[in-house]
This record gives sequence, structure tokens and C-alpha cells, in this order.
Amino acid sequence: MKPIHRFSPILAATAVALCAAAAAPAARAVPIPSTLSPAAHESPRLHVGARGVQVYQCRARPGGHAWTLVAPEADLFDSDGRLVGSHGAGPSWRFVDGRRVTARLKARADAPRPDDIPWLLLETRTQWPGEGRTGTHGRLTSIQRIHTRGGAAPDAGCDTATAGSTVRVPYTAEYVLYGH
Repeated sequence: MKPIHRFSPILAATAVALCAAAAAPAARAVPIPSTLSPAAHESPRLHVGARGVQVYQCRARPGGHAWTLVAPEADLFDSDGRLVGSHGAGPSWRFVDGRRVTARLKARADAPRPDDIPWLLLETRTQWPGEGRTGTHGRLTSIQRIHTRGGAAPDAGCDTATAGSTVRVPYTAEYVLYGH
């Protein structure tokens, strides 16, 4: 099989470290809340580590201004540190095999640490190419975002003077894609 991308040694080592850290026993010591469990008939199809940013924009809200999520921008890596796709607005996940999945929020739980974005359970909405395709990942039905680090919106710095500005907050996470 031909490599998908050529990585610099530093980038490859970083990707492997990210996936190893995401799979470390200490990270898994925190149980996943039952509210984020997929349906009993669903089983894991793909487990990927993500590294990227959460993009926020300062927007006017009733009573002031607040940082508002615009979109995530992240690369997805398998357990060997190989780039397997990307995660972006929608939310959506694009894979090197051509598959694209969008989803909507089904449940959320606070992350164990306050500076980490919440853990999520998402329900898939659309898959391309072709709904119900049985390609590399089969029919995907749910996606968990767990073991997050970073990515939370800033607590300050959003006011009339900074309205319209954006910030990019680094984060890592694990995504477990389920199907049947």
C-alpha cells in the first residue's frame, strides 16, 4: 500500500505521540458517562485521534459579547499515527477513502477538566458517497468525542472592541465511530 502523505519525522512523531497519549490508560481512567453510550446494536467501526483547533469568533449577544464556536479544524490519525482524514464544520469528518460523514448533537457531558471541550455523542445525518455504503467503515450511525484536551473558548477578551475577531484554540480528542 502506498503512503497517503509524506510526513516529516517531527510531524510523524507528534502524530504517534498524540495517538499514544489518547490511548494511554491514565486518559481512560475517567469513565465515559452512560448518557454518551451508543445504542446497544451499534459497535465500534473506527477509533481515531484528532489534533487541531476549535475556531471561535467574538459575537454580540444579549447583555454583552461572547466567544462563539465557528468550526473545528482537525486532522485525524489512526493508532499508528497515519493521517486518515480531517474534521471540520458541519460537523463533518472526511476520510482518505472518500467517505464524508456529517452529524448532529445527541448528548453532551462536561469534560473532567474545565479547560477541555465537552465530550459528545453525535448521531450521523448524511454519508457520502452514497447513504448506506458498506465501504471501509460500513454504515456509520453514531460518533463519540471523548478524552478531550483543550479547545475551550477563552474566558475573556471578547467585547465591543474585539467584536468580529477570531481565536484558534488548540485541542486533541478521540473520536469513536459506531455502526451496524
